[in-house]
Amino acid sequence: MTDENPFLTPSELPYKLPPFADIRNEHYAPAFEAGMAEQLAAVEAIANDPAEPTFDNTIVALERSGLGTLKRVSLVFFNKYSSDTDDELNAIEADLSPKLAAHGDKILLNGDLFARIDALWARRDELNLDEQDLRLLERYRTEFVRGGAALDQDGKDRLAAINTELAELASKFNQVILTDINDAAVHVTDAAELDGLGEDQIGAAAAAAKDRGLDGYLITQSNFSRHPLLEDLKNRDLRERLYKATIGRGRDNAATLLRMIRLRAEKAQLLGFEHFAAYIAADGTAGNAGIIAERLAGLAEASVRNARREAAELQEVIDAQDGGFKLAAWDWSFYSKQVRQAKYGFDAEAFKPYLELDRVLVDGVFYAAEKEFGLTFRLREDLQGYHPEARVWEVLDSGEPLGLFVGDFFTRDSKKGGAWMNALVVQSDLTGDKPVVVNNLNIVKPSEGQPALISVDNVTTLFHEFGHALHGLLSACRYPKTAMTSTPRDFVEYPSQVNEMWEDWPEIVANYARHHETGEQAPAELIEQWKAAAKFGEGFASTEYLGAALLDQAWHRLAPEDVPDGGDDPYAAVEAFERKALEDAGIYLPEIAPRYRSGYFAHISIGYAAGYYSYIWSEILDADTVEWFKENGGLTRANGDHFRETLLSKGGSIDPMESFRRFRGRDAEIDPLLERRGLK
Repeated sequence: MTDENPFLTPSELPYKLPPFADIRNEHYAPAFEAGMAEQLAAVEAIANDPAEPTFDNTIVALERSGLGTLKRVSLVFFNKYSSDTDDELNAIEADLSPKLAAHGDKILLNGDLFARIDALWARRDELNLDEQDLRLLERYRTEFVRGGAALDQDGKDRLAAINTELAELASKFNQVILTDINDAAVHVTDAAELDGLGEDQIGAAAAAAKDRGLDGYLITQSNFSRHPLLEDLKNRDLRERLYKATIGRGRDNAATLLRMIRLRAEKAQLLGFEHFAAYIAADGTAGNAGIIAERLAGLAEASVRNARREAAELQEVIDAQDGGFKLAAWDWSFYSKQVRQAKYGFDAEAFKPYLELDRVLVDGVFYAAEKEFGLTFRLREDLQGYHPEARVWEVLDSGEPLGLFVGDFFTRDSKKGGAWMNALVVQSDLTGDKPVVVNNLNIVKPSEGQPALISVDNVTTLFHEFGHALHGLLSACRYPKTAMTSTPRDFVEYPSQVNEMWEDWPEIVANYARHHETGEQAPAELIEQWKAAAKFGEGFASTEYLGAALLDQAWHRLAPEDVPDGGDDPYAAVEAFERKALEDAGIYLPEIAPRYRSGYFAHISIGYAAGYYSYIWSEILDADTVEWFKENGGLTRANGDHFRETLLSKGGSIDPMESFRRFRGRDAEIDPLLERRGLK
């Protein structure tokens, strides 16, 4: 370590934005080592303090122990690793993951430290703690108990070994996913095969091929089982080739997956739970894995019924065109687009010229936040992001400094798939830090000189991820541990889903849906067709999602001895388990693959294991919240301020469902969700 390492001291840039211009790969490992040593020394001092435990000398001290070098380097490194990795970062991550797992266990399995926390919990009614203090104490005690603090020494030793191996496996799993996304790109040399694609899509494919030194065109992969270009490609053979390349990913992850599942099952039983799904549910808002299974099963039955009806409609179109074939998975999107156009007159390609990325962002996403919360955004070209494409905006709250927003929207080979939000600086009254948040998307970058025209799905994703960003930016919490998006997994998607409601709100869409060349508003008829068409295909969408959620639950409801062995062909074992799990759940349809198949199901390796149900669980709250906004006048500052004050600003500093009740005035009701998805 030298004084030149930028992680050793807090950043002096505005809002403590990390000094990316000064950060090099060689800084990470030494900073992690120093940060872990720094925190362990602080933890040992707390655990061995001869004074009686108090909230300040134990809980607040423990909270402060992780806020130095380790926190600074962790937030920067894992964002960079997800957004712009390279071979050197991959090697650092693979080396660090088990070390960080072991570091966490040294804290969570410290018996003297847990004894102090447990003593405070036993006396919590005598401590005169306010709501946020009590929540922090509760979260620490829960984390220690779930982390194995109450186990005997043999149990602690085995748990620590499991956690270290799981960290190694998760790292390996995710690196294979990124490699597979790049390797599964489909190379096309005959331009005629791309019939049906727009000029921007063909240009992007040509640019992608050029970037890799290839002739012709390259269709890069998406994160999901359904590739977005399947709805446009007229060449059925190419559609089949693209689909099979997409769902064929993850073969090299099969053995890793089976080992992860077996270890998680053992971990759950070691901690006193029937299976890993029960372990995860116990610390969520659902509270019980049985309730989750019952809810998903009920939704699956109605979803499959709707999907079969949609499939029959698509087959009618194929037959009417003398197609001479039975609907297959690679045909669904293509013919669904035709049915949608025939029913509603909506042509997604005709809408694209009105959806230029920066206009949607500034005049749509940012504009909605201004109308709802009084926020304004100022591009800070003087502040550098971690990548040339990562731009930085200062966020002002009624003119007062609030935080920074970093937007990184284009796909690249060095970025993992999907879309997400990260924090670079965590808001906290304890530290006085204001939030710095990042949104990452994977929009295909246009060829040079061309506008970034995006799809309606990209529009939804922009609003969704910015909902996470708002949850972080509007945080007003005392402690970092419970600030921003630090809520249960089955709650955290809720605010982001709510923010999607503004994408087609009349005042908002009129502001951003303008032709990229003329500036003219999108025709009212086109907007109405879009809204109507958005309701089509819920059977497919629900079945695709629920297939993944039920598959996640099936894997994580296994006992260790029931996990397939894999033998000489672990991929075949994984495929067989998938098929049976989906059939048993009544949601197996050959025409609809789960949104993620097991080998590229990144969520189950990055914190959503046994938690992918969270999206539909959160959507119950979301749909009920949208009803509240509509009942109370829609997009108004009064409504936004109420949502902000009662819920968004609270993060995880109070029980999340209590914050929902304070916002809504009652518990959530499921009918709005069933109505939205056509499942009533």
